[in-house]
Amino acid sequence: MISIVGAGKIGAVIAFLCASNGLDDILLINRTKTKAIGESIDIVNSIPDTSQFSIHGTDDYSKLSGSKIVVISSSVSIYLKTRVENLDLQVNMIRDIAKKIKQYCPSAIVLIVSNPLDVLTYFFHKESQLNRFKVIGIASSLDTSRFHHFLSEKFNVPLSSISNTMVLGEHGDTMVPIFSNILINNTPLLSKINEHEIDLITKSVKNYWKELRKYKSRSQFGIAKKTYDVIDAIINSKELEIPAAVVLKGEWGIKDVSMGIPVKINSEGVFEIQKININEKELALLKKSSNQIRNNIKSVQIQG
Repeated sequence: MISIVGAGKIGAVIAFLCASNGLDDILLINRTKTKAIGESIDIVNSIPDTSQFSIHGTDDYSKLSGSKIVVISSSVSIYLKTRVENLDLQVNMIRDIAKKIKQYCPSAIVLIVSNPLDVLTYFFHKESQLNRFKVIGIASSLDTSRFHHFLSEKFNVPLSSISNTMVLGEHGDTMVPIFSNILINNTPLLSKINEHEIDLITKSVKNYWKELRKYKSRSQFGIAKKTYDVIDAIINSKELEIPAAVVLKGEWGIKDVSMGIPVKINSEGVFEIQKININEKELALLKKSSNQIRNNIKSVQIQG
């Protein structure tokens, strides 16, 4: 069973993708029960006629029992200026959810979508004591797609002409687009751009969500698809290579924070943290990003 905590815009789209592709039974949990039920009785009509699976909505966390995957997309409120502006409230929310998952489905693989992504992934792992490779923050793959998009637009080439795109670090203002490995039509990107252009593209990737909010309340489809890809890999025992957030214990020379790094995912969750070659400037920025996440973690005011 795939359980999704938070039946808002993102949670509903994730549920729709899982249902329409007939992945598994789905449970939507929301603090407003009628919201979860409403979304479920709408989404149920997208399940293929040949499928044996179903979807239900509830506010009862005990129904999590038996979940193979739990997605957390819930939020206490929308952020307007920065992903960390509701930090304390979001952390206390994630700690409460972690206790319930530990109680009802401690063997589940947990995918965290809520923001601030890296801090919440860290506190969920700390509170739940689940294996760190079964607590995965889904966001760096979205940042990577945004980076890929900007490069496609700038050089007027299809996405398929660009390879080795990746964004690491915080899902926030210190994220690190990795330019040094990118090829465009098999030509190194760094031979085509200067430092000023690198800075402009980096700023555009970091501020993508702000630009999007000029037109709609928040993003939903990109992150939902990235989350679905991970769910599909877990359910169908595929191997998936993406950047995602996990708690680090010395990998990349970083420990005691969660942040986006290259990983391999299969039916058991993360099974390998990859080390790729990046240049010295990018590595320094990655260390700076980890320090920012660490400072955010230290600043949290825990309730109860």
